Amino acid sequence: MYGLYITHPQVKIDPNVPVPRWGLSEIGEARAHKAAESAWARQLRRIVSSDETKAIETAEIFATAAGVAIEIRDGMHENDRSATGFLPPPEFEKAADWFFAHPQNSFRGWERAADAQHRIVSAFETILIDHDPREPIAFVGHGGVGTLLKCHLESRAIARDRDQPPGGGNLYCFSLADRRLSCDWTPMENWQGWM
Repeated sequence: MYGLYITHPQVKIDPNVPVPRWGLSEIGEARAHKAAESAWARQLRRIVSSDETKAIETAEIFATAAGVAIEIRDGMHENDRSATGFLPPPEFEKAADWFFAHPQNSFRGWERAADAQHRIVSAFETILIDHDPREPIAFVGHGGVGTLLKCHLESRAIARDRDQPPGGGNLYCFSLADRRLSCDWTPMENWQGWM
């Protein structure tokens, strides 16, 4: 059986609202609803979300389609970037490049990539300890820590070239039996399901 890591799609960017409280934009909501119409979405038996608004909103759309409740779990949040607050998109992209290129160091007070990776891997493994491996599960979260988890699953060094395409709303699939990836980042509404 399989598991998915799904990232929230496009959000409403508001410099006056803390980033963890940003919600989905109309485009993001539409993309999540379209993906939730897929047969694979209705087959999900467990949906686990970070506690950030955009992830919860995404998870709730999939949970409605699957007829399950979402679980909100600690440790799945995006890398802590509160030290700098909001960064305009071009500045943020430069900061993200630095974050991935220097995993043992902090960008201006951000959580280090190495620490964020340890946190997301620990949350992921803890959740799967009591998960029935015969049932598909989705982890709904964020691109940065999703990439850090993906690097771990692939036994690769932390690197930005493993990151999702711009815009969010992507997923990758892995086997619950051996944690091997069966697909790379794919737009959520384009994924055809477990093969």
